[in-house]
Amino acid sequence: MLPYRAIEPLLQQAVSACLPDAETSGVLVRPCADLRFGDYQTAGLISLAKERRLNPREFAAKIAGSLNLPGWVDKLEVAGPGFLNFRLSKSVLEDTLAAAVRGEHLFFEPAREPRTVVIDFSSPNVAKPMHVGHIRSTILGDSLARTARLLGHRVITDNHIGDWGTQFGKLLLGWKEELDRLALRKDPIAEMERIYRKVNAACDADSTVLNRARQELVELQAGGPENLAIWREMLALSQSQFDAIYRRLGVVFDFALGESFYNPRLKSVVQELCSSGLARESEGAIAVFFEDIPELKAHPALIQKSDGAANYTTTDLATLQYRIQTWNPSEIIYVTDGRQQLHFKQLFAIFRKWHPETPLRLTHVWFGSILGEDGKPFKTREGGTIKLADLLDEAEERAFRVVTEKNPGLDENQRREIARIVGIGAIKYADLLPNRQSDYVFSWEKMLALNGNTAPYLLYAYARIRSIFRKRSESADPDERSLAPPPSGYTLSTEEEIALVKHLLNFGLVLESVIEEYRPNYLCNFLYDLAGHFTRFYEKCPVLKADEPQRQTRLAICDLTSRVLKQGLDLLGIETIEHM
Repeated sequence: MLPYRAIEPLLQQAVSACLPDAETSGVLVRPCADLRFGDYQTAGLISLAKERRLNPREFAAKIAGSLNLPGWVDKLEVAGPGFLNFRLSKSVLEDTLAAAVRGEHLFFEPAREPRTVVIDFSSPNVAKPMHVGHIRSTILGDSLARTARLLGHRVITDNHIGDWGTQFGKLLLGWKEELDRLALRKDPIAEMERIYRKVNAACDADSTVLNRARQELVELQAGGPENLAIWREMLALSQSQFDAIYRRLGVVFDFALGESFYNPRLKSVVQELCSSGLARESEGAIAVFFEDIPELKAHPALIQKSDGAANYTTTDLATLQYRIQTWNPSEIIYVTDGRQQLHFKQLFAIFRKWHPETPLRLTHVWFGSILGEDGKPFKTREGGTIKLADLLDEAEERAFRVVTEKNPGLDENQRREIARIVGIGAIKYADLLPNRQSDYVFSWEKMLALNGNTAPYLLYAYARIRSIFRKRSESADPDERSLAPPPSGYTLSTEEEIALVKHLLNFGLVLESVIEEYRPNYLCNFLYDLAGHFTRFYEKCPVLKADEPQRQTRLAICDLTSRVLKQGLDLLGIETIEHM
């Protein structure tokens, strides 16, 4: 068992013995913010003491005196207003290292209470190119899904594609009257985008064109065979584009249920909300009002327009209903940009009133914008929206130039493959590294740098560690290539070894925090710090030239560091390379 997992229940038992009525779930063991004071710390005793008008320091001292932590902790002390600090024993570090080498863990353990989680992310629109605005939702949602699965949760990823709505009337009219079949074969999305823009402009200029587009939509919604066939062809062409992008990004969805999938449910959703008294008519439309929620009082949510049509809120309510009935999740996570915060506040409020008996956690994981180096929204030089495929192409090409400059002797195919991994990885890492709720500035120079907190730096760190084992394989006798522990066991003998192993021990806690707070940037910073700890270790601690048993201990540390780096990068959706 990992140290924090062992200490935490013993601490909670000690609190329960002292305060039988206390809720101990908030008494958690977490890494010390300042390692001068210890390796782990709990702050949960302070609030418990204050609730009971006890002196927090005296209460913490009492708990410390009753704790039985045989062999786990070298030093246990009360600090500040009532913190309890733990410093791990060296023997525990060595035992945990040995357990990881045996494959018992990789410094993380499965969730104690696995749950079913639906993650809704990416959500491109049919007949439109995926653009730079889709990158954050896609990468963030994928990273959260990967991390939750690793920790043992049942994860269902659903790409809620925009495949229905008023825009299809204009697209259908353009398809019938303006379509260039040759252009469609060459670049389907560009041609559909062209005909939409042309018809949209014509609708703005001439109401008769708009009425014709509306009639095409009515025919589609009524199930007209010609319009349904065209619509399905649009979907298939769009899905091919989506699939090509997702393959490049290494993103896979369990489901891609578009808005149209929920059409049969929309009328019953409106009827249920009206019959339960949650929705009422207003100026010919139907809306839900929030008189009892101050934040939303001035923002009623429309669920049916005056012409009888549904909208995003109706569809999202129907989607929620379907997901609960089909997958029975304990949580649904929506990953979108921050502009949709009001929509999701309304959606969640309606659902809680509609189904108060359902114990479902609803979470909107929102994020900021990508800015150009001028501080304005990231655009092309001409001011247009950047297509995601073009962005990925440029990333690979820029990375190829860097790889060619550093390793001109490599075969071109090797350089292309390295450039693909480095280029795509650099974009992903640059997007996941900032606080997701902040805007960030897109900079090719920074994201492709081989130093600093970047994907290339971490990929290089991983490749450098693996080069140790290539050298060992080339020079060592085959009988000496195993990583079996020395007869006397692993022994940590330097500050650098101890600091690196202690950092590895926090991997599981970081993963739990990523899931609890929906912030992969915690993992990015952990991996960057891990690479820094390894650099200091490698500079001060010879590995292949060390004497036994020190050499085996250091080889084990190197191997486990590389495995944690690889696993961590994989959770960010970033492939690794052995040579760089």
